[in-house]
Amino acid sequence: MLDLAESTAIITGASSGIGAATARLLAQDGTRVALAARREERLHDLKAEIEDDGGTAVVIPTDVTDRAQVQELVDATVDAFGQIDILVNNAGLMPLSLMKNLHEDEWEQMVDVNVKGVLYGVGAVLPHMLEQERGHIVNIGSVAGRRVFGGGAVYCGTKFFVRAFTEGVRNELAPTHNIRATNIAPGAVDTELTHTITDEEIMEQLEAGNKDLIPLESEDIAEAIHYAVTAPERVDVEELLVMPTTQRG
Repeated sequence: MLDLAESTAIITGASSGIGAATARLLAQDGTRVALAARREERLHDLKAEIEDDGGTAVVIPTDVTDRAQVQELVDATVDAFGQIDILVNNAGLMPLSLMKNLHEDEWEQMVDVNVKGVLYGVGAVLPHMLEQERGHIVNIGSVAGRRVFGGGAVYCGTKFFVRAFTEGVRNELAPTHNIRATNIAPGAVDTELTHTITDEEIMEQLEAGNKDLIPLESEDIAEAIHYAVTAPERVDVEELLVMPTTQRG
């Protein structure tokens, strides 16, 4: 297993859910974590929690849809820790809606966060990882990157992109530059992701269809990320699909 002590990780969307759980878990292994999200107060609470447990963290408020802010995030992390070993592109939105209801502003938000945010993160860390000749890029995709469902046309499209992009990154960079890439694809997780849904028709369908579903916990996905980044350097976990036992489809 790869030792994470004294390594450095940037985690976007770290103010809650999968991002926060991943920060806690990696910090327990000695990883110095840069916590990035828009909700600064929550990031400071998480930083205090990590430091109380003996870990090391910095707070860098970041909107991943702003390319300049993502570059500032990377620069500040290098200034604080001198290196970047892991990027966890976790920030994401899921305002599901039926196409006929034309939630076009939400479509654009998903593209900005789920697609451009991932691109900006990789573009910003790549020069450092290339110089180091090592690194690990973890993109949080979704089962929606494999299976399209009603109300998820745009969201699924963004996650299909994440899956394809991650595969391309791995193919180009792992064999020649020792930069591994992993797509973590969760099924239903008990997070705040559904809080952005404004389409009442979709909410009714979700509530009816998921009444017997026992979702994953954020810690389950953090464990999957931990498995991927601690694999021996000869191992590149290209994709992990993690599903609730009770989820259909």
